Amino acid sequence: MEWWQAIILGIVQGLTEFLPVSSSGHLMMFKELLGVDAEGFLDFTVTVHFATVLATIVVFWGAIWQLLKGFFKFKYNDETDYVCKILVSLIPVMIVGFFFKDQVDALFSGSLKQVAVGLCITAGLLLLSDQIGKRIRAPKAKDTRNGISYGQAALVGVAQAFAVVPGVSRSGSTIATGLLGGVKREVMAQFSFLMVLIPIIGEQSLDLLKVAMGKEVFGGSVGALSLVLGFIAAFLAGFFACKVMIAIVRKAKLSWFALYCLLVAILIFVLA
Repeated sequence: MEWWQAIILGIVQGLTEFLPVSSSGHLMMFKELLGVDAEGFLDFTVTVHFATVLATIVVFWGAIWQLLKGFFKFKYNDETDYVCKILVSLIPVMIVGFFFKDQVDALFSGSLKQVAVGLCITAGLLLLSDQIGKRIRAPKAKDTRNGISYGQAALVGVAQAFAVVPGVSRSGSTIATGLLGGVKREVMAQFSFLMVLIPIIGEQSLDLLKVAMGKEVFGGSVGALSLVLGFIAAFLAGFFACKVMIAIVRKAKLSWFALYCLLVAILIFVLA
């Protein structure tokens, strides 16, 4: 991977991570457009995802700090409740990560038509949530503290696990699933962005541990310079996108993003 390719891919990741249009799908598309070698590309993808996670931490630091302070009071308060629900939402993606990592790796070596199928699935979820989600009332059960129940958190977690497929948007699938489950959009927007922090940090930490133990060469043919430049580009673009685009996700009709996903999918089917 050339240094300029890494910068472009980092910017693409940063700008698309916070919109329901599949950042992984866009990375796959731009990988093909730029002629980037597939070897080591998953490591590059994890790296730029980690950069946008850090951007998320910076933007949401106030909320994260409040959650941590409340959680470490070791009382079942609002903060502990919220953190526990995030942990519940992580169970499905942890299962996928531990038992199906090789299959997930293989997905990133697939064709662009696979990405197009994923974009169609994303579009369908977004359209469905816009048409049906607004008619669904949030349940009034006691476990809806913080605007989301444990059952809803688990359901959203399943959507996040399914979003490892290129073309299926993580933010789009989790927000759409949450809306269809009765969670309000403003609650789901923050929950969706915070729930990804632990899986990405964990994945990156495991890869770095394997490198430190000499079990793997991180990045393969990508190269250290490309990883660093991609990381910086993704962090800066992600910081900007997070500040600007979270407001869009909270207020804009998801149908517009669905239309975009469908148009891109059609282009892929026609040109690929």
